[in-house]
Amino acid sequence: MSANSFDARSTLRVGDESYEIFKLDKVEGSARLPYSLKVLLENLLRTEDGANITADHIRAIGGWDSQAQPSQEIQFTPARVIMQDFTGVPCVVDLATMREAVKELGGDPAKINPLAPAELVIDHSVIADKFGTKEAFGQNVELEYGRNKERYQFLRWGQTAFDEFKVVPPGTGIVHQVNIEHLARTVMVRNGQAYPDTLVGTDSHTTMVNGLGVLGWGVGGIEAEAAMLGQPVSMLIPRVVGFKLTGELPAGTTATDLVLTITEMLRKHGVVGKFVEFYGEGVAATSLANRATIGNMSPEFGSTAAIFPIDDETLNYLRLTGRDAQQVALVEAYAKEQGLWLDPAAEPDFSEKLELDLSTVVPSIAGPKRPQDRIVLANAKEQFARDVRNYVSDDEEAGKESFPASDSPASSNGVPSKPTTVTAPDGSTYEIDHGAVTVAAITSCTNTSNPYVMVAAALVAKKAVEKGLTRKPWVKTTLAPGSKVVTDYFDKAGLTPYLDKVGFNLVGYGCTTCIGNSGPLPEEVSKAVNENDLAVTSVLSGNRNFEGRINPDVKMNYLASPPLVVAYAIAGSMKVDITKDALGVDQDGKPVYLTDIWPSEAEVNDVVANAIGEDMFNKSYQDVFAGDAQWQALPIPTGNTFEWDSESTYVRKPPYFEGMTMETTPVEDITGARVLAKLGDSVTTDHISPAGAIKADTPAGKYLTEHGIERRDFNSYGSRRGNHEVMIRGTFANIRLRNQIAPGTEGGYTRDFTQADGPVSFIYDASQNYQAAGTPLAILAGKEYGSGSSRDWAAKGTALLGVKAVIAESYERIHRSNLIGMGVLPLQFPEGQTAETLGLTGEETFSFTGVTELNNGTTPRTVKVTTDTGVEFDGVVRIDTPGEADYYRNGGILQYVLRSLIRK
Repeated sequence: MSANSFDARSTLRVGDESYEIFKLDKVEGSARLPYSLKVLLENLLRTEDGANITADHIRAIGGWDSQAQPSQEIQFTPARVIMQDFTGVPCVVDLATMREAVKELGGDPAKINPLAPAELVIDHSVIADKFGTKEAFGQNVELEYGRNKERYQFLRWGQTAFDEFKVVPPGTGIVHQVNIEHLARTVMVRNGQAYPDTLVGTDSHTTMVNGLGVLGWGVGGIEAEAAMLGQPVSMLIPRVVGFKLTGELPAGTTATDLVLTITEMLRKHGVVGKFVEFYGEGVAATSLANRATIGNMSPEFGSTAAIFPIDDETLNYLRLTGRDAQQVALVEAYAKEQGLWLDPAAEPDFSEKLELDLSTVVPSIAGPKRPQDRIVLANAKEQFARDVRNYVSDDEEAGKESFPASDSPASSNGVPSKPTTVTAPDGSTYEIDHGAVTVAAITSCTNTSNPYVMVAAALVAKKAVEKGLTRKPWVKTTLAPGSKVVTDYFDKAGLTPYLDKVGFNLVGYGCTTCIGNSGPLPEEVSKAVNENDLAVTSVLSGNRNFEGRINPDVKMNYLASPPLVVAYAIAGSMKVDITKDALGVDQDGKPVYLTDIWPSEAEVNDVVANAIGEDMFNKSYQDVFAGDAQWQALPIPTGNTFEWDSESTYVRKPPYFEGMTMETTPVEDITGARVLAKLGDSVTTDHISPAGAIKADTPAGKYLTEHGIERRDFNSYGSRRGNHEVMIRGTFANIRLRNQIAPGTEGGYTRDFTQADGPVSFIYDASQNYQAAGTPLAILAGKEYGSGSSRDWAAKGTALLGVKAVIAESYERIHRSNLIGMGVLPLQFPEGQTAETLGLTGEETFSFTGVTELNNGTTPRTVKVTTDTGVEFDGVVRIDTPGEADYYRNGGILQYVLRSLIRK
């Protein structure tokens, strides 16, 4: 129950239903706030408890100074949690482990349930191994189940064991598209209350739902688990950047062109840690599909969220996607009652402002390695000619192509060229060179939720087939939509056969190419690329194109709209200027240009209007949690505690609660600690957290080998996040990590001072020796320690390696909070001091005294840090809130929540 200090509790009647609401206009200053801060204000009004959330916190939002730097911490309680399978599995593992811990402590295991609705969509495990045939989808699903059977059995058990936890099975769609098409409420109804739908998700692109007016963003697994168990998310009231839209998109441009333009603008402006909010007359002219496409790219331009207010377009989309009439009426009534309805003429109080006239957007792509590096499509050939030099060897003896001076500013030096003959399995031959498009992927996430660009792609395919064109033989073409609705409207419009003929057969419903699940290139292409060190390319309709991400054989990656992906598959090379050069020749030998196969806006709109209806969404989602026969046939244990398989290498019971009692163990000072790693500035959670492929000669690879796993079946760290044994061994093992204790090394190495002379050792192996000797460990670090997105295992792995304290010059806020959530003490060097100025080498033995003050219910401002070499300083304690202090006293957030739930 809210303390209701502002007398904000009221009733809203919609049709025959009445709902309790908390009126925003009861708080002085609320009317001038941006939409996103109004949502946060309502959240605090409804959850005010007088302790963690007070009247002062509410006043702080009402009196928000748009120009001030963020300093006021608040506790945000999201309405629900959404997860994908890579990041969601550890959350469910922890819930299952908590149930066993409750049982061991004499409590009722059934008490451990998500307190907020939690939904998990299995979408990150499908790999596009097979392509270019009608059988590709079925074959890829079969392979997916084979690789992930243990994980899927575990998730299916969770679906039956936990209340408020639902799983969308494999082969259904991508989490973000399923979210906007079905799971999102826009206005939530629970226990008789109506309030804004808000969420946190374990995927950074959770922000796609911002297009529906739903405030939410991606978090690490620890924050998601805490939110599932009713704990608020600690955050600073952010700066809000107002982005004004005017005008309308010109003919020939797409949502992708728009979002790449916005990404470039916002990355250049600087919006990291801020909310972005769209306003102005142009918002009304922006379709919901385009809004969702923009929201999805929020992580690429760096903002926490990128949100649109609610308006008629929102209601139309809710109706189209099958939401019931009462829900749509509630969304409208609630938004208008609370001042959350879009007023195109309004100018809310923003911290900063940008503006874009939509009519100035031009066709674009982005690459070759960052989403913010937009290239005007007409300049793409020239830009490739410049960029490719960064991807070929300086001493390459191959010939250089010469472009006429009018074509390319790079023509004075020519363009690197290494023509290579490839023999296909059928005996035919063709030639590839630098710039060959070897992957052309219409992949889910950013664009497949947008029917306008998807229909445009299919129409390009249709017109190309009618002209006798198809993909080049070296191009791996894949279609991986974000929901089954996409293939339904392709079928209804009669467009599927044309996509198939160009090679864009369905390969799966899920996150494929964009996260590196593009599957292998054809063997003959891969061999030619690697033996000749060719700088080949991918073109994909996704949101991330970082180096090495898409495919290990592909050096240069370009983001493009789905219709351009089809066009580049036909052209076959980035050396082709697809705005001028012929893509191929028709049946009569005449050149065919992009303009010949590009559909008009009217053609696209006609297909969208006639082929997409509410019935499709109702059909796709009527039984979305049930799954197909293969899912339902998975054998699962019964009961409210999980039967752990001692042979499993995917799902293991973690040791977080071993030896735990109902009473907290008093906090102790840390003495005799050794340094596991001494690190520099900007060490990210991607450096710390296990990611990518598992190499055979690493501790994780050796563990799998010892457990009878063949190297070909290692899979990735992401797929094994439910096995702490694998993840601990991969923590601090990033190949680019530089541990200053072990100079001259790169990767997961340290020096092991349990042995004479401290030989260089794997970090994991040294950790095991230290823990066997009872020696606590510490990390020394520089500025911005822990920035990045792979957050949960960055903290979990640190704790399980035996690290008790981290001393850094500064922290990324969420990683600092997560360390506390895992029982690790975050300390900061005194202002102006660093490990270097203090003369610390990392070979010292450390003691931390004064920590025990936490046992008195207070948090010390500093603790005394001393070393055996005589260095002494006051470490600033970065336990910043009373809630964090409670977590630390309990040994971590999971232990705190567990004790709280048992006592209820």
